[in-house]
Amino acid sequence: MKIKPLSPAQLYTPCKLEQLPFKTTDELDDVDSVLGQERAIAAIKFGIRLDKPGYNIFAMAPDGTGKLTTIKQLAEHEACRQPVPSDWCYVHNFKQPAKPKAIWLEPGEGKGFQEDMAELIDELSVGIPAAFDGDEYRSRAGELENESRQREIEVLNKLREEAEQAHIIFTETANGYAFLPANDDNEPYAPEQFNKLDKERQHQFHDTVLALQEKVQDAIKKFPQWRKQTKRKLQALNREVAELAVHHSIDDLKDKYAKHQAVLDYLSAVQQDIIDHVRDFIPHSDKVLSFMELPQDPNPFKRYQVNLMVDLNHKRAAPVICEDLPNHGNLLGRIDHQAQMGSLVTDFTMIKPGAFHKANGGYLILDARKLLLQPYAWETLKRTLQAGEIRIESLERALSLISTSSLEPEPIPLNIKVILLGDPLLYYLLSFYDPEFQDFFKVAADFAGHVDREHNSLEYARLLATIARREKLRPLSQQAVARIIEHSARMADDSEKLLTHLRSIKDLLTEADYWAGENGHTVIANSDVQQAIDEKNHRLDRIRERLYETIQRGTIMIATEDKVVGQINGLSVLQLGEFSFGQPSRITATTRMGNGKVVDIERETELGGAIHSKGVLILSSFIASRYARTRPFSLAASLVFEQSYGHVEGDSASLAELCAILSSLAQVPLRQDLAMTGSVNQLGQVQPIGGVNEKIEGFFDICAARGLSGSQGVIIPASNIPHLMLRWDVVHAAQAGQFHIYQVATVDDALGLLSDMDVGMADAQGQFPGDSFNGKIDAQLQQFTSLVKEFAAKADGK
Repeated sequence: MKIKPLSPAQLYTPCKLEQLPFKTTDELDDVDSVLGQERAIAAIKFGIRLDKPGYNIFAMAPDGTGKLTTIKQLAEHEACRQPVPSDWCYVHNFKQPAKPKAIWLEPGEGKGFQEDMAELIDELSVGIPAAFDGDEYRSRAGELENESRQREIEVLNKLREEAEQAHIIFTETANGYAFLPANDDNEPYAPEQFNKLDKERQHQFHDTVLALQEKVQDAIKKFPQWRKQTKRKLQALNREVAELAVHHSIDDLKDKYAKHQAVLDYLSAVQQDIIDHVRDFIPHSDKVLSFMELPQDPNPFKRYQVNLMVDLNHKRAAPVICEDLPNHGNLLGRIDHQAQMGSLVTDFTMIKPGAFHKANGGYLILDARKLLLQPYAWETLKRTLQAGEIRIESLERALSLISTSSLEPEPIPLNIKVILLGDPLLYYLLSFYDPEFQDFFKVAADFAGHVDREHNSLEYARLLATIARREKLRPLSQQAVARIIEHSARMADDSEKLLTHLRSIKDLLTEADYWAGENGHTVIANSDVQQAIDEKNHRLDRIRERLYETIQRGTIMIATEDKVVGQINGLSVLQLGEFSFGQPSRITATTRMGNGKVVDIERETELGGAIHSKGVLILSSFIASRYARTRPFSLAASLVFEQSYGHVEGDSASLAELCAILSSLAQVPLRQDLAMTGSVNQLGQVQPIGGVNEKIEGFFDICAARGLSGSQGVIIPASNIPHLMLRWDVVHAAQAGQFHIYQVATVDDALGLLSDMDVGMADAQGQFPGDSFNGKIDAQLQQFTSLVKEFAAKADGK
């Protein structure tokens, strides 16, 4: 039975306008979620609501499918049902300054606590100096100092009186105390006068001076102890005054934060530290007290500040955070440093929050590819989820690259739901290579790249309306929406599906809106959409033009007329970025007597891929099983893609290769005005292939450039008919009978079309009609077998 070409209606499935009951998309409502993603949305909702460890989500979809928008909307919707998490802050640890303490507060209280502490220090920086500058303090401090000084004076005066009674003058010098012998008038002896005294008198003075010196030394030894006692009394007085100054303000704060034990403990520590360091509150220039004249910290009040890490003031829902650069520091937070006197210094106020802090109690959305590209970020994520706490540590310290001392902030408990976005390949690679992956990401949300077209045209139109309004584009007419739906099916490579890749759709709408403006349209029309498609193809098709030009000039040899033995036009697709196009290729085959081997020249030269080699082995098995079941397979054949200088991969040319071998074997010429695509199995059945539209259009463009003869066309697998969404010029040429698309289901169908002769069916004995295509093949193989036997007999006889 002669195979008829496909009807024009089978080549293109137009959108039915009755499915679009509107004039422009302004009449349509917005859609809340991505079209056709019910399975993925259900998985995300399940993962978000299941509050158990490890049930984090991995959303599988290529970039540009709109998964981020969908996930963010779902997470924000669920976040509204969750309580607002706690505020977190870091404060100084007065016992261990290198280990700042973490304090949690009710949502919104963190900012208030920070302001309260700042206000407290402002009050005390005024109140404490005022208390120490008061008359009462000065009087009591003066009394203590006078008492201490008077005690020393009394001891010295007593010694001076005792010295006078012994006629010895007691004086103070720059180096201490001195004793001088004196006469009865209490005038010191000159050295000459002293020497004239009798020896007994001199010895008496000498003994008395020694005794006085011992008493002075004993008294002087007591002076430091007395001064320490006075200093302690002054310190007690200072503590008493400081406590009175601090007590009222601190107690007010303790009453305010009575429900937070951590805050109460911190305020008690602050109170004690202020009392211990009350001198920091006295201006250095006011030397009120001698014991306060020590060097002061340039910013002594910094340790009383509150470093607010998480501020959820005015929030009404749990946080939803998208981290665009998920490196180690941006996830965990970091500790900054400041250059000071040639050194790097830090303190708890320089601790900066990370994405974990901001999303704690809510949802953290990360791009899996960006996460894996950052050094150690993946391990940081897993370790933090495993520990259930945020432990801020620099990457250098975690890797033991530095050994300098640094801050060790107290870890903050972590309660978070992580959602990773990534390509399906990343999900499967992580599942295979990382044994811990399934422990942390138990929920997979698989986004579909396509949606059924039959009942979703109106919903698709609503999606287009939503994108147009969101991007502030012109509304679309009914015909423009229909054209986009048709083009979407073309991009999906399936007339029964619609593409859900939102980035591609948005780009098309944006470009169509531009051309609508250029054409003076207030509404995006069908012509604007088509112009956007054509202009984009024109921007990207320079290489296609150059390639087709080489074919027209005969540099690359492609025949589009006549018949040739062992030669056929195969079809392939070249993908260059966003643009793909069909490329005709000449496939040739030669056959000869041999031992049943089919030589794939592409494989022999290492230019053929594994799948292509598999296709060649399959077709050789088909030939052997059909024509050499009861006798030796005495055939040798070779196959090659002519003028192919790059890698060949895929099995979509295996049907064409099989036909070329059988043509060479039977010496039956094949039509060169037909090109062919399709793979074949060992039973001779033709299997579907990809890129069918581009392949057909590629051969059509070559034929159209040379002039359509009315007999030219392309042979495709019958199972590829639902994928056809050809260009209008190809459809119109088919409508006019100038170009034809044929479907085949078996090898015999293809041979009949290519040879215009009867293929022939085997009878009960497995014999083919002699004048048929298969009969010629069978006869040639019998001849090869006979020749092999003759050569073998001659060799034995010799």
